[in-house]
Amino acid sequence: MAHEPRLMRELRALLHGHRVAALGTLGADGLPLVSMVPFAMDATQGCLVLHVSGLAAHTRNLVASPLVSLLVMQPEVPGGPVHALPRVTLDAKASTPDAGSTGWQACRDAYLARFPQAQPMTQLGDFRFVALQVHAARHVAGFGAARTVDNDELHSILVSP
Repeated sequence: MAHEPRLMRELRALLHGHRVAALGTLGADGLPLVSMVPFAMDATQGCLVLHVSGLAAHTRNLVASPLVSLLVMQPEVPGGPVHALPRVTLDAKASTPDAGSTGWQACRDAYLARFPQAQPMTQLGDFRFVALQVHAARHVAGFGAARTVDNDELHSILVSP
């Protein structure tokens, strides 16, 4: 097995170990909105997957302006230092695959593998899957340990556990 650098292992653990992120979108009025969203990773398409309601403001925003940002971070430990919390900010372009398409099925499979209890929600007409194609990432592994993640490393993390 090939050696994997420590920072890559830590980033992989962060993305695969946490299921909730903060999604940043822009409204038609140009104002930012941050929402909490559960996310999954689709290894077949090398993307992140959201399952969102058409009634949600963040869904309207990402349809109108598909460039989004997603923040995944380690939870705070009570009394612990907060400035060193590991985190990654992912810049991505959102798209909504057509229901029943190969891309939609891949998103559905990935999402339900991570959130099997969400299966009944996939039957609701106002919900849709959103694929986030990540094009940039900034990883903070701790205090004073920030880096830009190159695309090869990012792709490797998204397509394998």
